Amino acid sequence: MTNILVVAPSWVGDCMLMQPMLLRLKQRFPDSRIDLLAPSWTVALLQQMPEVSDVIVNPFPHGALQLQARYRLGKQLRAKRYDAAYVLPNSFKSALLPLFACIPQRIGFIGEMRFGLLNDARQLDKVRLPLMVERFAQLAEAKNNDIQRPIPQPRLSVSEEKRRQVLDKLGLTLDRPVAIFCPGAEYGPAKRWPIPYFAELAQKLRERGYTVWLTGSAKDREVGEKIVALGNGLCRNLCGDTDLGEAIALLSCASLVVSNDSGLMHLAAALDRPLLALFGSSSPQFTPPLSDKAQVLKLDLPCSPCFKRECPLGHFNCMMQLPPSQVIQHIPPPTEKQI
Repeated sequence: MTNILVVAPSWVGDCMLMQPMLLRLKQRFPDSRIDLLAPSWTVALLQQMPEVSDVIVNPFPHGALQLQARYRLGKQLRAKRYDAAYVLPNSFKSALLPLFACIPQRIGFIGEMRFGLLNDARQLDKVRLPLMVERFAQLAEAKNNDIQRPIPQPRLSVSEEKRRQVLDKLGLTLDRPVAIFCPGAEYGPAKRWPIPYFAELAQKLRERGYTVWLTGSAKDREVGEKIVALGNGLCRNLCGDTDLGEAIALLSCASLVVSNDSGLMHLAAALDRPLLALFGSSSPQFTPPLSDKAQVLKLDLPCSPCFKRECPLGHFNCMMQLPPSQVIQHIPPPTEKQI
């Protein structure tokens, strides 16, 4: 058996985009055991991926070196006798643990002062591999080998039992088609469609026969409350009411998902739900929703994408000039009441 450790990304969406890489590793090493080192908030997602054997929680906060603690954890991992480690983040810190764990083969892209930490360090060709999902998939190949195309789309599935359990817990029904809004974006406000626009779109969708749910983390609860307050008293604000596994189950119920460029957007795409993905400061040329049922809505402004957390020009035109009247044109009439 081949024992593999994958040092996973920190963002939920990036973890979803990692799945085709895990699938390729399973194809190359059918008898392998694949463990992931990942932040606690991604565990519920990673445990749903059939390629994953175990998830080891990465306890280190973003930006924290904590060298002695990393050494202690690496020393503990030596007992697992990993044959290879795949380091997906490009930071110096992320490459330390496989070295401390004495993993003989340590694979990743040349990044932040990582010479010596990785012994299979690869040069990233950003032109040949513009998509993040392609870059992750490249690491699963032997050095100098091209990725296999087409890259499979990330996929998630939710059992009917899990779906019903979550609906019952939250007191929700599927007697009308469900539109789910994902109004948050952890990276920053430059990725978030304006609250009044979500509120207006919710009203228009209710007129078309949809039930509207709002989902996200506890940090998005205030945003959800503001959307409800702007004439949407019948919308259900579920932001902060679910863990990630429950949010995935809710998304699987949707006849339509409207989302900023966020982790939940990638989960909705992996669930193959009809999706409108709203892009402003970020780029669908790098991290698009990978689903045939996804539509990307974006204005091609000279200043976009800037990849900033806040609009550096102060006008936020990349989102402000994408009004609900334009978004509603891409929404078909509801045709299904439940999944």
